[in-house]
Amino acid sequence: MAWFLLVLAAMLEIVWATALERSDGFTRLWPAVVGVTTAALSLVILTFVLRSLPMGTAYAVWVGLGALGVAVAGIVALGESAAPARLICLALILAGVIGLRLLDG
Repeated sequence: MAWFLLVLAAMLEIVWATALERSDGFTRLWPAVVGVTTAALSLVILTFVLRSLPMGTAYAVWVGLGALGVAVAGIVALGESAAPARLICLALILAGVIGLRLLDG
């Protein structure tokens, strides 16, 4: 259950980061509200996860999956670069997350 919640918290990180980008520096109300709300919810879920998983693992996975998801969202939705070197680096983040999952079971 902790790993499921950790992935959920990371997915919420993707939502809040994307929403805050869309808020245009907090000048657009609803994207800002969505961003702040989902950021708080993501942190709350992470706090519950920390009861079951080691802090270093949980935080690394949360940040890694969040960063990976935000980068992919930028590529898909915002036309950001999908250069091979960038994709390799993103794959390395994913490999690290998978490695942490396998090692911490």
